[in-house]
Amino acid sequence: MSEARVLRQDRDGLATLTLNRPDKLNALDNESFHEFDAHLADLERQTETIGCVVLRGSGRGFCSGADLTSISPGTLQFKPRIIDRLAALPQPTIAAVHGVCYTGGLELALACDFIVADAGARFADTHGKWGLVGAWGMVQRLPRRIGAQAAKAMMMTGQVHSAAEAHAIGLVDLLAGEGEFETRLAGFAGQILANSWHTNGHTKRLMRLADGMSLEQALQYQRDNEPGRAPDYEDRIAAFSRRGQGVAK
Repeated sequence: MSEARVLRQDRDGLATLTLNRPDKLNALDNESFHEFDAHLADLERQTETIGCVVLRGSGRGFCSGADLTSISPGTLQFKPRIIDRLAALPQPTIAAVHGVCYTGGLELALACDFIVADAGARFADTHGKWGLVGAWGMVQRLPRRIGAQAAKAMMMTGQVHSAAEAHAIGLVDLLAGEGEFETRLAGFAGQILANSWHTNGHTKRLMRLADGMSLEQALQYQRDNEPGRAPDYEDRIAAFSRRGQGVAK
């Protein structure tokens, strides 16, 4: 029996999915996508027990992109849908990037809510090198994240960006210094988990579903779809009051 392409570990409300083809720099083949999809389907149903999801890679890097030997016309449709499923996951998601994050790997990271990068991480879109067009979300998600001009330059040159450069253009949300990656990642995920999962989930949902609306339309959409208070709202207020702070900040 072959080893799993995607591993899952749960701890204290945090689910960590680890791409597990270290000998291939976690290149994504068809089996990787099928396993990944199964994990996402489970997570969609686990909003009461999982409040944050981290996606990372085993071995020397996050993900080198698609396994080019697995690309065929019959696989062109289901893979983008799985990455869209990642983007729509109810829980906040973090791409934890070390080493390479290239092409299809970058498309995976862009589908996450946040990108946390190690100081030695490297980012690139190399579709042009192979005569391919990014079909997993690159062409649409990258300009929305870093702006049209920076995205065109990144996609049309194939230039490799250091973690510091990626942070400077807004691709990376949190840049960890040398030797600080695991600590910074755990701290950031912990902050998310400490917040109301109800608030986090509905904030993500409302932002996603109102994307592209005018401000007036988006405001009305939110008013029409107000999710109300979290089930633990009263407990949170009581705990706040016991601390003697008295005023919400």
